[in-house]
Amino acid sequence: MNDLMFPPEQHESNIAPWLKTLWCSLDFERFPNAILIHGQSGVGKFAFAVELAKALLCESPYSAEKPCNQCDGCHWFSTGNHPDFTPLVPETHRKLLPQADYESDEPAKKSRTSRGEDDAEPSEKKERKNISIEETRSAIESLSIGSHRGGNRVILIYPLEMLRSDSANTLLKSLEEPPEKTIFILLADRVDRVLPTIRSRCRLLSAPRPDQAEGLAWLKTQLGAIPEIKVADGDVEAIYNEQGGAPYAVLESLIARHNKDEKDELTMSIAASRILLQSMAQGARINWLETAEKVHKAQYAFLLATMQRWVSDLQIVIEGGVPRYYPKHINTLKGLSQTAQTLKLLQFWKSLVQSRRSENHPLAARVQLEALLSQYQQVFEA
Repeated sequence: MNDLMFPPEQHESNIAPWLKTLWCSLDFERFPNAILIHGQSGVGKFAFAVELAKALLCESPYSAEKPCNQCDGCHWFSTGNHPDFTPLVPETHRKLLPQADYESDEPAKKSRTSRGEDDAEPSEKKERKNISIEETRSAIESLSIGSHRGGNRVILIYPLEMLRSDSANTLLKSLEEPPEKTIFILLADRVDRVLPTIRSRCRLLSAPRPDQAEGLAWLKTQLGAIPEIKVADGDVEAIYNEQGGAPYAVLESLIARHNKDEKDELTMSIAASRILLQSMAQGARINWLETAEKVHKAQYAFLLATMQRWVSDLQIVIEGGVPRYYPKHINTLKGLSQTAQTLKLLQFWKSLVQSRRSENHPLAARVQLEALLSQYQQVFEA
């Protein structure tokens, strides 16, 4: 495989600068049974949680040095073979875990043996985005066995809001009566979508988004470790703004673009969002049917976020401000602000917010997009 991945530093003892305060607030001597880390997608929550899991499984007696990266526990974790670490994550996120080998039919379990030809999966098989009830039950049932190394057991679940109701109820039972020395690290991009009964049983930790200067400085450092990627500073800043100031999301998008994997979901979504922006820049002249046809196969949530950012910038320009997400399109936004009807724009914004609430539901994305883009066109019609 020649495809570039995240720089290896991401899974070492380095915590993103904007998350170090959060890290320093953790007390490993009196750690709760369950924490829920929430915040915008792409700010580094997942990498933070993986490093935290490693620290909780570290066997060094010196708490200030966790993870020590020297003990057997750290060694097992770094090689993806720690028997007391159970990640419940979609197939799309397993590449971000420590070097591990997973059975494709049992994603929550690590393969401790070499895979034979019969275990091989077709390369074209689409990766699953959700966590099944079978995976959740298997992970919960394994807790009754006891710790393999006599220390903590850690279960990492992401994204928590994507758990089906039956899986969430299975998790809730364990949170109500947590097994001894078992720690749940739960992550959510949208904490408002997590069951209140689960939230109430966790210590909530908010992962902040960095300011632009700090985020861009981190990106420059990460890109410096990947000399194969050549990108101008101006382009990085533009993508940074378009991604809502989420550094990890920007880095992932740049790597995906470099790899030129047209089937990569993120690559498809970024390309579709640019088509969407070009169309929305047309205002009343938007061909909403054609646009929906071109972009509907991309991630619906990604497209909704793009529309929200565009509308947010348009509202800011109408009020005389400077665009936050698409500053390079300020002239286009100023032109649209002259014909946009404020009341209709507000109604469209409410429609977008409502759509975000069901963005992960198996709806007909094309039909939903057609309805939204048709409403957007009406914003500019008298």
